Amino acid sequence: MLPNKVKIGGIEYMVKEVEGMEGEFDLLGQILYTRGTIKVDADLAADRKEQVLVHEILHGVFFEAGIEEQDEDMINRVAIILHQVLKDNDLRFNDKNVT
Repeated sequence: MLPNKVKIGGIEYMVKEVEGMEGEFDLLGQILYTRGTIKVDADLAADRKEQVLVHEILHGVFFEAGIEEQDEDMINRVAIILHQVLKDNDLRFNDKNVT
């Protein structure tokens, strides 16, 4: 399950699952910096949605850091590995149930 929002560089981005992005726009996800929105195709499998969200978050990290020219291939590669590391190691830093 995706979060409803993520904060990147002090900016809150709303996360929205959107029907038919892949078919209509040929995208799995998209970040809209000026609107503070991240869209993820609702038709994807759960793991793929998470991976796409990590991909879009990385775009946001680079943008908020002032890096506007981004290499899509590099973002793809890092997102795939970062998603795997976060998931396989169950990394959650803001979990209120952790003691």
